[in-house]
Order: sequence, then C-alpha cells, then structure tokens
Amino acid sequence: MSYRLSVLDQSPVAEGSDASAAIRNTLELARTCDSLGFDRYWIAEHHASPALAGAAPEALIGPIAQATTRIRVGSGGIMLPHYSPFKVAETFALLSALAPNRIDLGLGRAPGGDMRTSLALQRDRSRRMPHDDFPNNLAELLGYFEGTIPEDHAFAPLADTLPSGGGTPEVWMLGSSMDSALWAAEAGLPYCFADFINRDGADMAKAYRDRFKPSVRLAEPHVMVASWAIAAETTEQAEALGKPAAMLGALLMRNVLIPVPSVETAREWLEANPAALTARRRRAILGTPEEVHAGVDAVAAEYGADEMMLVNIMSDHEARLESYRLFAREYGLAERAEAA
Repeated sequence: MSYRLSVLDQSPVAEGSDASAAIRNTLELARTCDSLGFDRYWIAEHHASPALAGAAPEALIGPIAQATTRIRVGSGGIMLPHYSPFKVAETFALLSALAPNRIDLGLGRAPGGDMRTSLALQRDRSRRMPHDDFPNNLAELLGYFEGTIPEDHAFAPLADTLPSGGGTPEVWMLGSSMDSALWAAEAGLPYCFADFINRDGADMAKAYRDRFKPSVRLAEPHVMVASWAIAAETTEQAEALGKPAAMLGALLMRNVLIPVPSVETAREWLEANPAALTARRRRAILGTPEEVHAGVDAVAAEYGADEMMLVNIMSDHEARLESYRLFAREYGLAERAEAA
C-alpha cells in the first residue's frame, strides 16, 4: 500500500437516539481505530443538524486524544470564517499541550450549515461576514504558530502568549473546490480534498501540486483524499448499510433534516422514491473488504494521493465498528503500525 489510511467521523445521530449516544459512539470508534492502526482520526464540524452531533470539533478533540494513545487527532475541519484566528490558535495550542505532537488542525471555509445558521454563529449579526478575507485570516493564524506576524501588527505580541509545551498542531487545508487547492498551495500546507462531496477533484489536486510553494511546515506537496466507504462481509450487506446515508442526502437536497434513519426505514423510503438515487453523483465505495480496497486504490491513483481518509454515516454503530475492523484487516494496518 502506497498511501496511509485514516478516518473522518461526523458523529452520526441514529433515529430514536440522541447526541449523547453519538458522542459515546465517537469515543468508542476512536479507541477502536487507534488500536487498529489507522493514522489519523478527524472530527467534522456541522451545525444545526439532527443527523450529526459534531458541532464543535475543538470540544471533542481533547477527550478523544485522552482516550487514545497513538493515533493523531484533529479537525476535519474547523470552519475558520466563524472564528477569530487568535481564538483558533489558542485552542489548538492548548490541545497540543494536552496531547503533544498528535494534534491536527484542518481548516475549511464552508459554513458547515445553511446561511441562517452561519449568521447565528456570528457575534455581529448586523451583516454577513465577507468570504474574501479567508486568506488574510489564514495568514494571521499561521503567523501565531510560526512567529511570522509583522512586528507592527496590532496582535503580534499575542503569539508569545499561546499555551506552550506541546509544539504546534499540523495545519491542513480542507476543501472541495479550486479555491481551497490554490490557498493550500500558496500557504505551503498539506491539502485534504473532500471527494465524498465532489468526486471531480483530480484536476484540483494537480493544480495544488503544480502551484505548491514550499514552506517551513512542508517542503513538498502532500495530498489526502477523503472518500465515502463502507465494508461488510458481502456486497449486499454493504449496499444496505449505505441506504440510510442515501436517504439522508436525498432529503437534505429538499431541505428536510432528519436523524440518520435505520436501514429498514431507508430501504422503504428509497423504494418509494427511486428518483432520489439517480439525482446524486457523489461517489460511494461499498462492498466486501477486497472490493472496497480496490475502489479506494482507484481513487488514490486518480488523485495521486499520499493518504486516504475514510468517511461514512451509518445508523448501525456495531456495523460501523465492524466496517473499520474489516478495513484494518484488509490493509494489514496492525502489522504496519507494529513495524513502524
């Protein structure tokens, strides 16, 4: 295997359950992935969603880091437009002090919710925050970690006040568009492309590599691709386990928000609404461990990926745990981790 393998968790809330149970499931899955040999465990940021409990990655990363021993833990990602760069720098310096050399800071520009939610997240609700100030905010955030804020900048002295002792987090740019690819290249950051949102990202990964500028953080371009994947003992089982997310996504397109339905609920709904499946072009790699391995290999080759990150939303927590166990066994992750 030429790429490393990691996990993105959106903390799904199954129908009939609640966010508290979803977070307990996240902690169990993190401990499982740590023991199985996955490289990273990232937490997504989604707001105002009855299906996803992970509204605050910065609140979850610390408990996950304390519940695990080896795996890197991070955000997939922090939506920087909602926060001040200094607040993000303080938070992730503190997390790094809690778990030295194990914290990742993945950054995105997407709102992580609808426009009303984005406005509600702002302290100043009199106007919408501009979208073209992301590069400046990114430069300020990196400046706190790297000591590169100009001396005449009003906030320059604050860099020396960040929590110390854990180094700095590994900063990543996340995205599914050309803008994020070019910002990552300009800043000299590793880049994670959300293939599970936009399957047409190979050209963006190439643009990132072509325009990459070496930095103090990274000498060569580095691409990770997050892909939707579910493994089960049979292809039919994997396809069934993928139906709840298919129903969830189809209803989301209609602005109908629900918790993650059961396989039975989703199967009945999709049979009654067959057009819902043909309306979506998002890639989903579903099958036996061997089939999924081949599918992930194909995506990695398409992007020239250095790392792959697996993501899914499932209502059956035990089946979700087993899916990652099957991945780890298929890839020989435990043997790789022991050898490393």
